[in-house]
Amino acid sequence: MERTLIKDLRSKIDQTVKISGWLQTLRDQKKIQFLILRDTTGLVQVAHWKPNDESLAEKISTLGAESAVSVIGKVIDNPVVKLNQLEIQLESLVVENAAESPLPFDPFAETLPTLDYRQDWRYMDLRRPVNYALFQIETTVEMAMREYWTKNNFIEIHSPKLTGSPSESGAELFSLDYFEQKAYLAQSPQFYKQMAMAAGFERIFEIGPVFRADPSFTSRHMTEFTGVDMEISWIDSHDDVMKVEENWLQYIYSRVKEVHGEQIKEHFGFELTVPTVPFPRIPMREAVEILKSRGYTLPADKKGDIDPGGEREIAAYVKEKFNHDFVFLTDWPVSVRPFYHMRLENDPTLTRSFDLIANGLEITTGAQREHRPDILAKQAIEKGLGLGPIQYYLDFFRYGCPPHGGFGLGLSRLMMVMLNLSNIREAVYLFRGPTRLTP
Repeated sequence: MERTLIKDLRSKIDQTVKISGWLQTLRDQKKIQFLILRDTTGLVQVAHWKPNDESLAEKISTLGAESAVSVIGKVIDNPVVKLNQLEIQLESLVVENAAESPLPFDPFAETLPTLDYRQDWRYMDLRRPVNYALFQIETTVEMAMREYWTKNNFIEIHSPKLTGSPSESGAELFSLDYFEQKAYLAQSPQFYKQMAMAAGFERIFEIGPVFRADPSFTSRHMTEFTGVDMEISWIDSHDDVMKVEENWLQYIYSRVKEVHGEQIKEHFGFELTVPTVPFPRIPMREAVEILKSRGYTLPADKKGDIDPGGEREIAAYVKEKFNHDFVFLTDWPVSVRPFYHMRLENDPTLTRSFDLIANGLEITTGAQREHRPDILAKQAIEKGLGLGPIQYYLDFFRYGCPPHGGFGLGLSRLMMVMLNLSNIREAVYLFRGPTRLTP
């Protein structure tokens, strides 16, 4: 018999159906057993009168919560039942996989164990409907990303994640033996995105894994994450890149609200707001002065940069002044940007770059890139880089390359911001950090 999903049972009244799922609750009474079964679409009550089949009743009595079962029974309209006002009168039951008892934790308890403990049993934690909803939403997010890009003449690339040299600097790299030489896990597809510009692809994007050997133990860092990258040609400045990103994000939020607005209210407790465009833009020098005026002092080691507390304070300022959750911080100092960022003509101490802060969290870094090979080599040397390891990259610009720029965004950080999550570990299927390689 073909399986019926719980959400479709209302259309099967007085019919015999098969449903498969997890035993969430068993109420074993004197003469009747009630089984609450769950699949990804909802819950349903299954009723079994013990006198009808005592051997089946005995089998049901031994079942532990979260056992995987398939049942066959008749769907009955029953207004007394709180779940869907219907129930299934059980005819037969197959135990597909009996759950051991006790469970490592009850994923449906009002009080849950610590996040770190739940990470040890992530597959159990993912059984909570809020987590299933999160990845349904993330699926729509990625589909919307691709929809917007393909509608606007972008093509998708898949760059290698094994490289022979660093993509940005010598820091935060995972190295490994690669036959007779050393290889690295890619920190970013940056160089290969720019190669696509030199190839004449003009508009490209990539969604893929990124690796950072960053020993940070924060609520927003991971050593492996899904990077979302874009690059476009024939731009006049980094503002062209920002315009693409803000329109792209507005499209994504619109699609998510359209498809999952009610789901977000149910599981996350708020109504999703679609951002208006354009997003506010604040040059970094001005941002530093704003922080000073609000009594916020940046740490001494953050000269030219901004710390997480500063990001949150700027976000509070933008919310008060513009009633907006997004802000571009632009024109960052050369000292805190990589060698390939183009510099401002009227102030060579600043770059044509930006970060996007969303609800107080940095989710994007972007810039116009330097496409002139002589200037690019000069800037690399100024940053203390040897030209030998990046010569293949410099070669991309030797035979005609248009002015171009792009950005990189962390998918899980976007999900954190979109769904008001407090920790990135809640926004990723499986977390990888300095001390976690399992499960």
